Amino acid sequence: MEHVKKPDWLKISIGTNARYTETKRIVDTHKLHTICSSGRCPNLGECWGKGTATFMIGGAICTRSCKFCNTQTGKPLPLDPEEPMRVAESIRLMKLNHAVITSVDRDDLPDLGASHWAKTLTTIRKVNPDITLEALIPDFQGRQELIAQVTDTRPEILSHNMETVRRLTPLVRSVARYDNSLAVIRQIAESGVTAKSGIMVGLGETPDEVEETMDDLIANGCKILTIGQYLQPTRKHYPVHEYVTPEQFARYREIGEKKGFAKVESGPLVRSSYHAEKHLLK
Repeated sequence: MEHVKKPDWLKISIGTNARYTETKRIVDTHKLHTICSSGRCPNLGECWGKGTATFMIGGAICTRSCKFCNTQTGKPLPLDPEEPMRVAESIRLMKLNHAVITSVDRDDLPDLGASHWAKTLTTIRKVNPDITLEALIPDFQGRQELIAQVTDTRPEILSHNMETVRRLTPLVRSVARYDNSLAVIRQIAESGVTAKSGIMVGLGETPDEVEETMDDLIANGCKILTIGQYLQPTRKHYPVHEYVTPEQFARYREIGEKKGFAKVESGPLVRSSYHAEKHLLK
C-alpha cells in the first residue's frame, strides 16, 4: 500500500513545563507503566504538563498482538503485588482529582487479571478517598464474573474500547471480537456504572460503518464515545489508509450527539483518556 503523507494538523509540539517534569519524575521513581509512553500517545506533553497520566497496570507486556498497538507483546512477568499501592501513592503525590487506569491483556492468568484490577481500584480509593476514577478494561474474554469484579468497585466511568468497526475488527485486533466487546459495554451499563468506548478512524472504515458502530454502542448502553485518528506506531503495524479531516471529526461529533451519546470527544489527536476528567457525568 502507498504511504499516506501526514497532514499539517497532526503535527504536534511536545513542550515541557515544571508539572511535566514532576509527573515524569513520579512515574519514573515509582517504576510505573503508563499507556502515555508505551502507546506513544501524541498528547503526552499536554497531559503530563497538567499533571495527569493514564496508569497501565498488570505489567508492560501484553499477551495479545493487535496490529494497531505499540505495547510490547510476549510472555508477561508475574503480577507485582506492590503495584496497587505504588499506583495509589503516585496518584496522591500527583495530587490528582481524577485518575485513569488501564492494563495490558493478561490471558496467561486464571482470572485474566481481574482480581488485580479490583485490588488496584480499591487501594486507590482507600489512599485517595476523594478521587474520581475511570477504568479502561480489556474484554476479559467476555467472562461476566470477571467483568463484575471490576464493576463492583464502582468506578465513576468504566470504559472498554471497540477500537474499530465490525468489518475491520478481525484485521486489526488479535483476539477480541466485536460482539464480545459490545457485550462488555452492555454489562457495564446494566451494572449502573457509566459506560464509555473509543474507536480509531483512518483504518479503511467508511462513515456509514462508523455510524453503525455508534448505533451498536448506543443500543448497548454506552454514554461516552471518543473518536481519534489512527497513527501507525511502526512500519510493522497496520498501515494508515486515510488521515481523516478535522471537518469530518466535527461531523462525527455532531452525529454522535444527535444519536444520544452524553459526551462525544472527536478529533485527530483524541485518545480514549484524552480530557477524561471532562467526561464525568453529573
